[in-house]
Amino acid sequence: MFDWLEAMAAWVVYDAIGIENPSRLGDALTFFIYDTLKIFILLFLISFVMGVINSYFPIERVRKILSEKKWRGGGYVLASLFGAITPFCSCSSVPLFIGFVKGGIPLGMTLSFLITSPLVNGVALAIFIGLFGLKITIAYTLTGILLGVVAGMILEQLHLEKWLSDWVKAAMNARKGEQLELTSMSFRERLPNIVQESLGIMRTVFWYVIVGIGIGAAIHGYVPTGFFESIITKENLFAVPVSVVLAVPLYSNLVGIIPVVQAFVEKGVPIGTALAFMMAAVGLSLPAAALLKKVMTAKLLAVFYGTVTVCIIIIGYLFNWLA
Repeated sequence: MFDWLEAMAAWVVYDAIGIENPSRLGDALTFFIYDTLKIFILLFLISFVMGVINSYFPIERVRKILSEKKWRGGGYVLASLFGAITPFCSCSSVPLFIGFVKGGIPLGMTLSFLITSPLVNGVALAIFIGLFGLKITIAYTLTGILLGVVAGMILEQLHLEKWLSDWVKAAMNARKGEQLELTSMSFRERLPNIVQESLGIMRTVFWYVIVGIGIGAAIHGYVPTGFFESIITKENLFAVPVSVVLAVPLYSNLVGIIPVVQAFVEKGVPIGTALAFMMAAVGLSLPAAALLKKVMTAKLLAVFYGTVTVCIIIIGYLFNWLA
């Protein structure tokens, strides 16, 4: 979908600016330009689509249905499955998460989506099958979905809505009033409000995107893969939690990190340790945390990351034990 954007970023860095190819600086700058533009395009498009849906569809009704007791378990599964079929990395899924939260969908379910979305997607799993076989792929897919469901349900029980940012709370309250005003308007009349709201979301998260992707670009260009391989060896009893901690600053999507995981396994890193590294890299990245800081307070962000970290560590040890 964004191959043209990646090619354009490479042209700007290597042809227009004239940076040596290949080089660490060139890789970092290409990564920064490509991901910054991609995130802002996705952010506007998703915000626009959610604005159209919210202006027509009674989101309060959806929220009420998903909140009913008989739907609670099924709602988490649906949210996690929806995350699995969306081909987003952790940063790319944040705009849709913002739309869900603003629409009033229960927070635990939106977190189920946010957790699963970067961990599981069809393109990456097709590569996964070729590298690790069908059994490992199925086990990983089910684990990624289950992680989203269980973590979302756990976080919902903590009643963390009070720790959403003031900006989100204000947006949620404003949406209730806007819904009533927009019901009698034509699409042409609604369009300026929808565009204005989409641009407003982009403005409010602008510096979070820039800082977050800047961190990822620096790591992408200057931290060598061998740095991680030398630490998460099979002899280290604490390799699983160490791999999770090391992976958090490493910003990558699932497709990009799979070859790295294959290299780890070929060098003797246990499969559970390698998978824990992969899940942490795509699901707990610092750039995503920088974006989420606009939506969550520091307390909510710490609880969210802590819960997911514990789940990933458990899964890593489980895969090592089964292997």
